[in-house]
Parts: sequence; structure tokens; C-alpha cells
Amino acid sequence: MKVYVSTDMEGTAGIVDWAQCVGDGPEAAAGRELLLAEVNAAIDGALAGGATEIVVNDSHSVMRNLAPERLHGRAAYISGSHKPLYMMEGLDPSFDAIFFVSYHGSMGGDPAVLSHTYNPRAVAEVRLNGQVVGESGVNALVAAHHGVPIVLVTGDQTACEETVAVVPRVETAVVKKSITRFAAESLHPEVARDLIRAAATRAVELADRPAPDIAVPSTLEVTWRTADMAEMATWIRGVERVAPRVTRAGDTDRLRLFRTFITSVLLTRGIALER
Repeated sequence: MKVYVSTDMEGTAGIVDWAQCVGDGPEAAAGRELLLAEVNAAIDGALAGGATEIVVNDSHSVMRNLAPERLHGRAAYISGSHKPLYMMEGLDPSFDAIFFVSYHGSMGGDPAVLSHTYNPRAVAEVRLNGQVVGESGVNALVAAHHGVPIVLVTGDQTACEETVAVVPRVETAVVKKSITRFAAESLHPEVARDLIRAAATRAVELADRPAPDIAVPSTLEVTWRTADMAEMATWIRGVERVAPRVTRAGDTDRLRLFRTFITSVLLTRGIALER
């Protein structure tokens, strides 16, 4: 049983501010410790459920947030920020199951701590086949392409709800309840890890679930923060502007559609960072 783990950070119990998950300050260092413990809880649960091989893809910010030698189960570790498939780098049909650990909700959904979809300064909302999705929904395109089931998601209630909307049979571990974008009620870290560990074990034991059923041709509609960003996104082949701040792209190849989205996010990053 080979398990793929895509881990973000904003969905970790106790994290409610960017200072806890960006940069190299003391709060960020403490945040990385909280994240590592939740990732290891997911690994422990996967091993208890019968996993024999685990690959962890660090998908948050600069994508080198975990101490490799401290990953449990001698998990392989994908890190570094220049990855063609970004949050889904390394996934291929050889995997039997996918975990999304420490995921967060989108700006377009219900209140979620540190909500965004890939780039909070550029993307206001993403719709997959007309449905508001967060990063889990966008990333599900890659899972569907390779035919690998998403069996676990951990994070706040909005992240879990958005994932269930795309993958109805996914196991969930809600480790905190968002109150606003910068406030939440979190489980005690040890309780959160116990919850994740148990959910991961159940997820692996039932990993014969189908891959995400995403209709093709698939369409991604992106609402950008500014009209300039929407115009810039149309420089990418296959992206059309359908409203001042809205673009749409559709494709029968779900992996190619995912790549188109990632390219548009990266392309707009420069203008999004201007003051």
C-alpha cells in the first residue's frame, strides 16, 4: 500500500496567523513543529492501517517546512518550491491513496482561517465545473487524471466540507473550527493528532474507493483580485476572459487544465506582489 501525502500548513490546529506559517521567526518555527507532529500522526495512522510506502510532498509556501530526518516511517520527502505539479508533485498511478494534511478553506466558501486558493493576493475564487472549490478541489484534478483516490483530508471545517463536496467518501479530521479568517477554536494539539491518526488508519483500511469523479471536459473559472490579473491570465493558451475579473479555461485533459491554472497563478504572482 503506497500512500501520497500532500501537506499544507494553514489547516494545522493552533495556527491562525501568517506569522505562524510564513518566514523564519519564532512563531513560524513553532508552527512548523505543530505541522510536523500532525504529518507524523497521519503517517503513523497510515502505517497502522497497512501502508508500506509513504511519500510526503511539502506544499506550503517555500515548501521546505519539515525536518526530513524526523518524518516517521522513513517517509520519502519531496521539498523545494520549483515543482511542475506544485502541491501534487510526485503523484503517479503507482500510488494507492492520497492524504491532504493541514488543508485550509477557500475565500469563496464559508469562513476559513487564512483562507485562499494558491495565492491570496491574486485569486479571489475558483469554481470547478461551476462549484466553488479550494485547493483540495483544484488538486483533485491531478488525482482524477492518475486514477488515485483521495481518502483523507485534515484541517478546518471549511477545508473538509469543500473536499467532501468533490470527494464524498473521503475521511475527514476537523482539527479546528474557523471563527473568522484570523480566529479559530482549535483542538489541543495532542487531541488533534489522535484524531488525525485514527482517521488516517480508517482511510487506508478503506482505500479501495474510486478516484475523484470529475466530469470532462472540466472547466475552471477563476475570479481574480483585479482586472489586470484577469487580462494577464489570458496570455496563456486556452484561457478566456468572461468578465472584467473572471477567466475561464476548459479541457478534456484534467492534468493539462491543472497545469494551465498553476501557470496562470504563477504568471500573476509578480503583479500581485506589487505595492
